[in-house]
Amino acid sequence: MPAGGLRTADVDSGVYYGWAGLGRLPAGCSGEKDDTPAAEQELEYCRPEVYPMVMSIGWNPYYKNTVRSVEVHLLHTFPQPFYGAPLRLTILGFIRPEYDYVSKEGLIEDIRTDIEVAGRCLEREAYQVFRGEEWLVGEGKVGEEEKEKEG
Repeated sequence: MPAGGLRTADVDSGVYYGWAGLGRLPAGCSGEKDDTPAAEQELEYCRPEVYPMVMSIGWNPYYKNTVRSVEVHLLHTFPQPFYGAPLRLTILGFIRPEYDYVSKEGLIEDIRTDIEVAGRCLEREAYQVFRGEEWLVGEGKVGEEEKEKEG
């Protein structure tokens, strides 16, 4: 998954938690995977909905990845895929560093623990206030690309 506007070189490898603003297709759209590059699709998305998320930044050594990646897991069950939907993130905390696992079971166990930790942290009132940030729901501008569009 491309990191988009996130400069991963500035962030330590590990597992983080926060909020994700996900642009959703309007009712009536199938949401099925389309092989057309997202930039070429002329889909109109509804106002983003905000979900709790846990995110891994790193090399995924268990899978022997050769490229550093960002993997975002939204803590919600979706009825259909959302390929190509815009995603905005607020990273609020660090859970743990990246580990190299000797078994897939150990990796899965830690992922489940990461999800539990993220969920408990985000229930706190201090973190709930970030859920409604204007830019997270698509009302504010972020990053240089957004500034260029304005000017």
